[in-house]
Amino acid sequence: MLISGIDVGSGATKCVLVDEQARVRGRGVRKTKADFEKVAREALESALADAHATAGEIAYTATTGLGRYAIPFRDVQITDLTCGARGAATLFPATRYVLDVGAQCSRAIQLRDNGKVQTFHMNEKCAAGSGGFLERAAKYLGVTVDDIGALSARSRTGQPISSVCAVLAESEIINHVSEGVAVEDILRGIHNSLAERSLSLLRRVGLDGDVTFIGGVALQQGMLVAIREKLGTPVNVPEHPQFTTALGAAILGLRRHAKLQTMESAGRAL
Repeated sequence: MLISGIDVGSGATKCVLVDEQARVRGRGVRKTKADFEKVAREALESALADAHATAGEIAYTATTGLGRYAIPFRDVQITDLTCGARGAATLFPATRYVLDVGAQCSRAIQLRDNGKVQTFHMNEKCAAGSGGFLERAAKYLGVTVDDIGALSARSRTGQPISSVCAVLAESEIINHVSEGVAVEDILRGIHNSLAERSLSLLRRVGLDGDVTFIGGVALQQGMLVAIREKLGTPVNVPEHPQFTTALGAAILGLRRHAKLQTMESAGRAL
């Protein structure tokens, strides 16, 4: 028996499969497209192939993310805040704070001792505080998103990006390019700016302990350097940070399925 957790995010759709012991059996990811159902099925098929399993083995499906309501084959939908918190707490049980920098927005979460959300703050008013801004910056700088992290990590002096508006920040980047500023220094400046915004969010939820950094941006080496320097506190990073929210959905789906099975058994006994 497998439980699937599908995170339909604004940038990518991720799927994680867990077994009855909550062990990860497979992962799959696809770039999010307008047809949420189709891309969710593609991510699921990829995860099934990774697990060497078939669709018939899936007993329950939990969806999360902005497209969670658009998946007709779901059994339950759960908010991405709840799933991100659960995924982080599953991987790092002692963590009290979660930083999730996604393609559309960034969020800081304070956890209770049981891994549930205590409080949170989000930065969703401007793209300059999200991972999507990095994608646009990469286009201006003529590099791929996969190259951003390594290039930024090579910088010794990051070029400050002072604008808090995405449009103005993009103009600032273009000016830096025309002035001959090295690409790696501009990228490090962007990472430093994101790290500063992340610190602000975490302070608003009472930062006073370890942070678990999740989301696709956590894969970028330069961003990790900037976050660790800016926060001045231990930062945990999962081996597969982009799948953390999907993992949380799968874990919560497993619990709900087990509860339903118990209720059904009790009903038959009556």
